[in-house]
Amino acid sequence: MASSRRTFIKGTISSLLLAGITSTAETLIADELGTTTPTKLRFAIASDGHYGQPGTEYKKDHENMVGWLNQAHQKTPFDFVIINGDLVHDRPDLLKEVKTNYYDKLKVPFYAIPGNHDHADTAHWMSVFGYEDNYSFEKNGVGFVLANTSNTKGTYLSPNNEFLKTELEKFRDLKTVFVVLHIPPHVWVPQNPFVDAPDTVALLHSYNNVKAVFHGHDHSLDAVFYTDKLPHFFDSHIGGNWGTAYKGFRIVEVGQDDKISTRQINASGIPTLNETTL
Repeated sequence: MASSRRTFIKGTISSLLLAGITSTAETLIADELGTTTPTKLRFAIASDGHYGQPGTEYKKDHENMVGWLNQAHQKTPFDFVIINGDLVHDRPDLLKEVKTNYYDKLKVPFYAIPGNHDHADTAHWMSVFGYEDNYSFEKNGVGFVLANTSNTKGTYLSPNNEFLKTELEKFRDLKTVFVVLHIPPHVWVPQNPFVDAPDTVALLHSYNNVKAVFHGHDHSLDAVFYTDKLPHFFDSHIGGNWGTAYKGFRIVEVGQDDKISTRQINASGIPTLNETTL
């Protein structure tokens, strides 16, 4: 893995209030997972399991993550979970296995979108998950657009902007829309393995109801970055052999008043987030 990805300069989530979205970081402790504010929608998003990667404890990683997500759901229920890409590590034949043995054991519905290591074409993705690799849905008045950013060769691609525009138009009358792209469409730091897709960024900016974009791909990131005023959130990683020292996921809540809050969860609990030794 390129060293530039490991050394990418990242922002730190620490009680930020930006673009109308509250963002914090927490450790997975039962009393911290709940919410006392009524919500119209609550979901978790996680990415980069890399099931099947040689030299990693990928089965244990997935067992842990499913357990952590179910624990959080038991405390305060999720409406669903999103798995944002790289479910497997260059082995599309393992997609059915990881779905059946792990994600199907979530006590809440889940959606998944491919990453650059999944190497699945549309037909194969459809056969495993029952929907295509570009799709959208609405839940409790909130729209979601999930778009593929790779191909069977693992090439880093910008999403299909025609698809994005079509789906965003369907949701034009909604107050809140979220977009999920495994690979970000903007290069915040030179030599980072993202995609420079100004047309995609401009399209996202053209819809005022697109409130946030969620990305995986870079396991070392668990913070928020911006294109203009649009926040792009990362969520650490489920598995793989590099990235943040902890394994985690992100919780997102949309209140009855349409205010949005999100917090990154240090699910493994070790080390403490932002721990520094001098």
